Amino acid sequence: MTQEREPTAQGALEHRELVEQREVRIQRLERLRAAGVDGYGGRFAAGESIAAARDRYAAAAAAGGGEPAAEIGARVAGRVRAYRAMGKAIFADIEDESGRIQLFVQRDVVGDELFALFRLVDLADWLGVEGVLFTTRTGEVTIRVARFELLCKALRPMPEKWHGLRDIEKRHRQRYLDLAAHPPVRELFRTRSRIVREMRRFMDSRGFMEVETPMMQPIPGGAAARPFVTHHEALGADLYLRIAPELYLKRLLVGGFQRIYEINRNFRNEGLSRRHNPEFTMLEAYEAFGDCRTMMDLVEALVLEVADAVIGGRTLAQPDGREVHLEPPWRRARYDELVAEAAGRDWRALDAPARERRAAELGVAVEAGLTEAELANQVFEKLVEPNLIDPTFVIELPAELVPLARYVPGDPRHVDVFELVIGGQEIAPGYSELNDPLLQRQRFEEQALARRAAGGEDADPAHRLDEDFLTAIEHGMPPAGGMGLGVDRLTVILTGAESIRDVILFPQMRPLAAAAPSAPADGSDVPAGAAAAP
Repeated sequence: MTQEREPTAQGALEHRELVEQREVRIQRLERLRAAGVDGYGGRFAAGESIAAARDRYAAAAAAGGGEPAAEIGARVAGRVRAYRAMGKAIFADIEDESGRIQLFVQRDVVGDELFALFRLVDLADWLGVEGVLFTTRTGEVTIRVARFELLCKALRPMPEKWHGLRDIEKRHRQRYLDLAAHPPVRELFRTRSRIVREMRRFMDSRGFMEVETPMMQPIPGGAAARPFVTHHEALGADLYLRIAPELYLKRLLVGGFQRIYEINRNFRNEGLSRRHNPEFTMLEAYEAFGDCRTMMDLVEALVLEVADAVIGGRTLAQPDGREVHLEPPWRRARYDELVAEAAGRDWRALDAPARERRAAELGVAVEAGLTEAELANQVFEKLVEPNLIDPTFVIELPAELVPLARYVPGDPRHVDVFELVIGGQEIAPGYSELNDPLLQRQRFEEQALARRAAGGEDADPAHRLDEDFLTAIEHGMPPAGGMGLGVDRLTVILTGAESIRDVILFPQMRPLAAAAPSAPADGSDVPAGAAAAP
C-alpha cells in the first residue's frame, strides 16, 4: 500500500482537471433540471439486455437474408462509454452488463428539444433508450434513438480507457471503478459466483444439508487465531466475531444431523497479505461416521467437479508461469517426511539447539520459545508448502498443532488430519474428528497451558474453555470427518489471480491516513506479527 506523500505536479494537474470536470457536470445537471429533467430517474422498464437485443436483430437479419423483413425495435439501458457529436447527429455507445451497442441520435428524428438535452449527456451517465435497430455502412449494429431518459447524471468521470485505473491499491480500494473500467474483472467475479454455486450444488447432490451458525460467539473456537471483539449492549456481554464455525457445526452432529455444511464468513484479527484477508469465506463440512480419508475423497471430487464445470479444464496457469495439474490421483505425503526432505533426514534426531541452528541455516526465522512442533511447522511453511504445486494431501500432522483431531491409531504424537496444498498454499484442512469428551477437555487444557507459558494469552476471556461445547459432546458426538475449504484461495488457484485481494470484492485496506511508510504498493505482505487468516 502506498505511503502518504506530497502530490506530484502531474497528480496536482489531474486533480484540478477532475474538479473542473465535476463543476461542468453540475452545471449541466442544473440546466437539465431547469428544463424539467430530474437527472436521477426512477424505474426504466428495459425490455431486454443489450446482448439480447443484438441477438434478436441478428436472428431477424439472418431470416431475412441479410436485412430484417420488418423494423426491429429495442428498449435498453446502460452507461455511456463513448460520445461523438457531429453537427445535427450524435453517436454514442452505451454498455450494460451484457455488452455494448452504438446509439445514433438525429435532431430531425428526436426533435430540437430532446437533441439539445442529449448534448448535456456526459460519459458515465446512465441512459434508457428506445428506438429501431439498423446496421450502419461500417457494419455496426446501432439503435436509431426515438426517445431517451436520463437515469443518472454522473458527477465524476470514469477512469480514462488507456491510462486510467492501473494503481493496484486504488483498484482494490475503489472496486466499483475497477469493475466499471475493466470487463475482465467483472468476469472474474462472475467466475467466483459460479464457483460458489457449483460448490453448493455439489454438496447438495451428496446429501449434505446447508446450515447457518452464529457469527458472533461468546467464546471463539475452532482455530488458533486472534478474534475481533464487540460488545452486545442488551446482553451486557462481550462477543467475538467467529474465527471458525467448527464447534457449532459439531453441536449439530450431537443433535443428530449427519451431513452438514456451511459456506461461512470468518474473521481473524491478524495479517494482510497476498494470501490473507481478515475477513474470508470458507466452506466447512462434517459427515457423521466418516473420517479424514472420507474428507480427502470429498474435497478432491469437489475441486475436480468445480474446475470442470467452471474453468473447463484441469490444467491451471499461475501468475508465476507455473501450471497446476489437477488430474487425479492426488499425492498423499506424510508431514514428517516432507519436513525431513527439506531440513535433513536427521532432523528428528537433532536436539533443540541443533534444530534451531539447522533451521536458521536454511533461512527459516527462529523465534524464541518455539516448541519442536512449532519449529518444524516453520520449516514446513517456509521450505515445503511453497513448492507443493500440484495437489498434495499432507497427512499425519503433529498432535500439538491440531487439538480437535483424533490421534493416528497407535501414535499419540500425530493426529489423523490432512492439509490440502495446491499452488504452494493450503486450500483445505480436514480431520478425523475427536469425539472423546474427556480427551478433548485434556487437549484444550494443554493448549491453554501452552498459551500461558508462551505469553499470558490465557488471561484473555476469549481463551476460556468452551464448556457448552464440552457439555454437548459429553451427550455423544458420533465419529465424523470434517473439512474446511478456503473459497477465496480456491478461486485464486482456479482463476490464476495474483492475490487474494483480486478475488474479494472489497478487501480490507489500511486507512489512507495511516498507510505505513514501508508498506509496498503492490499488495504484498503487511506483517502483523502472527499467523494470518486463510
